[in-house]
Amino acid sequence: MNPIPINLATEDELSEAVLFRLLSDSKRFSIGTPYRRGGNGYLKSTIAGWNRAAAGNPFLVLTDLDTHPCPSALIANWLSVPLHPNLIFRIAVREVESWLLADRANFARYLGIRESLIPSNPDELRDPKQTLVQLAGKSRHKLLREDVVPRKGSTAKQGPDYNARLQQFVQTEWNPKRAAEFSPSLARAIGKLAIFTPSWPRA
Repeated sequence: MNPIPINLATEDELSEAVLFRLLSDSKRFSIGTPYRRGGNGYLKSTIAGWNRAAAGNPFLVLTDLDTHPCPSALIANWLSVPLHPNLIFRIAVREVESWLLADRANFARYLGIRESLIPSNPDELRDPKQTLVQLAGKSRHKLLREDVVPRKGSTAKQGPDYNARLQQFVQTEWNPKRAAEFSPSLARAIGKLAIFTPSWPRA
């Protein structure tokens, strides 16, 4: 079977790396153009366009749930028309960092901390990014701590090489199938990719 062509739209570099990994593991897709300009404001302002464009080429959009009460509420807030069948709109609960934390064994090994320190229910965390940064602060690896954790006295929420470090984990250590056992939102995303069949215009 020929690979399914698909374009991507994400909030940031980390989300993009996660989608690349999921699509690569599925072996069902051919990745086209990745769209990313930073932040969910960009996705919210362009989602209607991606929805229309999906009629000609499938799109995969990933955003964080953040403070919305549920995924359906976010979708209703962003899009006033039905989702096109070729638009795969996935929402990480509550942030894509929860999907990384869900691979508890590998992430603990990557940070150099005890696995028992990592929550077993990352989708229920109110601020997965903050939890991840706090865990990184316990790391035995000095350079990793300096990259992921904000400098003392800084108002930043993350370290100077936060995205690069976590992208490295996604690309080399992360096991999405294992992570899906602890993250229902990730399990749903993987399940959707496994069964997706595009709807092509009739000639």
